[in-house]
Amino acid sequence: MLKDLSHGIVVDPPQPSEDIISYIRRRSKGEIDLTLYRQIIGAANAFKEGDQFAGVAAADDASRLNARKLLAQTRLDDINRTVIFHDDIAALIEKTTTANPSIGQWRLAQLKTYVLTQSEAVIKAIMPSLTSDIIGCLVKLMTNDELIRVGQTIFNPLPGSRIGSQGYMGARIQPNSPTDNCEDIIWQVFDGWAYGVGDLVLGTNPVSSERDSVARIEHALFEIIKTFELEEALPHCVLSHIDVQAEVEAIYPETTGIWFQSLAGTVAANQTFNISIEKMLRYADQRTGRYGLYAETGQGADGTNGHDEGFDMVIHESRKYGFLRAIKATMLENSKPGKPTWVFVNDVAGFIGPEVFRTKEQLVRCCLEDIAMGKLHGLTIGLDICSTLHMDIDLDDLDWCINQIMPANPAYLMALPTKNDPMLSYITTSFSDHVRIRHQFGYKVNDVMWEFFKKIGILSDNGTPTRHFGDPIWVYYHYCLSKKDSRSRDEIYADGQDCLARIRSRGVPISEGHGENPWNLPSDLEREIRCTFEDSKKSLWMEMPPSLIKSIPGGVPISTQSLDRKNYINHPESGEKLSDSAVITLKAIRSHWATVPDIQIVISDGLSVNALTDDGHLNPFLGLLLTSLTDYKYTVSPEIILITHGRVRAGYSCGELLFGDYQVPKSNNGIIHIIGERPGSGHHNFSAYITVAHPTLWLQKGQVDHDISRVISGISDTALLPKDAVKASIRILDQLFDRVR
Repeated sequence: MLKDLSHGIVVDPPQPSEDIISYIRRRSKGEIDLTLYRQIIGAANAFKEGDQFAGVAAADDASRLNARKLLAQTRLDDINRTVIFHDDIAALIEKTTTANPSIGQWRLAQLKTYVLTQSEAVIKAIMPSLTSDIIGCLVKLMTNDELIRVGQTIFNPLPGSRIGSQGYMGARIQPNSPTDNCEDIIWQVFDGWAYGVGDLVLGTNPVSSERDSVARIEHALFEIIKTFELEEALPHCVLSHIDVQAEVEAIYPETTGIWFQSLAGTVAANQTFNISIEKMLRYADQRTGRYGLYAETGQGADGTNGHDEGFDMVIHESRKYGFLRAIKATMLENSKPGKPTWVFVNDVAGFIGPEVFRTKEQLVRCCLEDIAMGKLHGLTIGLDICSTLHMDIDLDDLDWCINQIMPANPAYLMALPTKNDPMLSYITTSFSDHVRIRHQFGYKVNDVMWEFFKKIGILSDNGTPTRHFGDPIWVYYHYCLSKKDSRSRDEIYADGQDCLARIRSRGVPISEGHGENPWNLPSDLEREIRCTFEDSKKSLWMEMPPSLIKSIPGGVPISTQSLDRKNYINHPESGEKLSDSAVITLKAIRSHWATVPDIQIVISDGLSVNALTDDGHLNPFLGLLLTSLTDYKYTVSPEIILITHGRVRAGYSCGELLFGDYQVPKSNNGIIHIIGERPGSGHHNFSAYITVAHPTLWLQKGQVDHDISRVISGISDTALLPKDAVKASIRILDQLFDRVR
């Protein structure tokens, strides 16, 4: 008997040799119940909170074992015929999977044995015939050690490089700045190279996705690569939406490097990212050079965006790789002769939060599953082994996770000066971690960049650290020499010290030197990072004080359906839905409006109320924003909504209730949602989400979402100054309201 209980799916022991299909038919009068099918496949997963939220997690270990027994006995053809969820991405994956009748009658247990015992060449011969659902089901049957064995067997190196080869483990330098300051970004590249780190891509996550800002950062990164004559060694990338990157390339030809896009596993989830199959294949046709596409994925993203579709996170993730495999095939067909295009994927494991998974053991399991699935799809896959600050993972736990995962030989990891990202407010792998991993596991850096590190004197001829190891100013000195700078070495060093002082004053950590070993952070920097981490934990659990609510002119307090702070953090969906009393309050506000305003301002505590209560943060931003909106002829609601335990989508719900009933033919309405960001950057930043839509769109519940919103993040007195954030807000509003100044 199979039951959907509140705490999970119970699967009774199967009969001897029974597979999923016969098990379901025995219980459903010969019919295939697709819901039960999804539940059994989900119940075979190692436990994760995201599957529990989707209603497909096993209730206990016995049910999980029974689900795996059923899955192991199921034929590949039956899995392919019984499509767990059908949409155009599923159809694309099926279309781009090579038929192979000889393996169709294999049971999944046979495929597992085959993959774990055969050579790489033999396995690769059948990989094109494995659908994403088959690969996703396969990893469910494997232990962590078996997943590691897959990682140690299959390698898909990038053409013309050693990245993704056996024994190699590269790095994406992630030089993020809380203000998109090019000086912050450039010097983090110098810092990474000072430790012999950074051979895959120089990839910045931008605060602003405005075209001109993205173009400025693209130029800064490309200029470093050109100066050192590394154009054939590695690309650069600004991880804005792919549409923006295409705009930049159209205006400034040959200035963008590899293009980036986040991918989801269903058509509907990809719409949240404002992409489609057609759009991605169209862009694939344009990427004919060496550097094609850098994709990012991650278990749980589909569900947190409201598109779990009743099936589990592993299958969702596997379908993302299948989608990318199809895109990659198009790019390879269009590659220039003798110069195959680079396509690689980064599994951002742990970035979402405890609603997906909560513990270090689950983070390890997720990473090992995804490495195996990515490699079995023929992809070059790396990892962001990371954790948000509201997960139950600390800095030492992250080291443990790295040690458990590294034997699987991912192609690359993220790399920052410290574990703490100064813009994204999460923890990931540092330059020092890379040095330790190379020492501990014997991994190498891509050969051409290893020689470059020797050339500039960071490494000796035999590959050992020199006295310049860990000195970013030494890299800057060589940068200046390459630019024919006529200053003396002392003058360049003095300039470099001034640069580092400015960068650190903006709250961006830069590592210099090392501790007892080359892979230890300097002790003072280690202390600083741990203090920032502890501060973030305190910020996370602070409640919105009544004094804040009273201080806002026209403030109207409402709440979401979160029961308390713990419920809000562990179950984010509760913070996306307004309480019944909030709905009544908003309807009352709407009924008292004489005319519908252009703008409604909403303020939420988010994950850090300190971002709002700190001096020089919310008050100057809000005051100047209200003045500027009036000056620029926007009408603003006299009420300011203050949401306790509010997430971004709670703001969209406010817009639906306030604007959705008004049928004004040519009138758009917008919300500015001010919300505390994830703590962890050390800045206590807040963001402003700006969303503008026609009343007929606001009327459709759930249709206004992230894909049409613009965000200004990193706002604080030590990052993006409130006065500058207000200017950016007005600029964006003018664009969204189609106003010409």
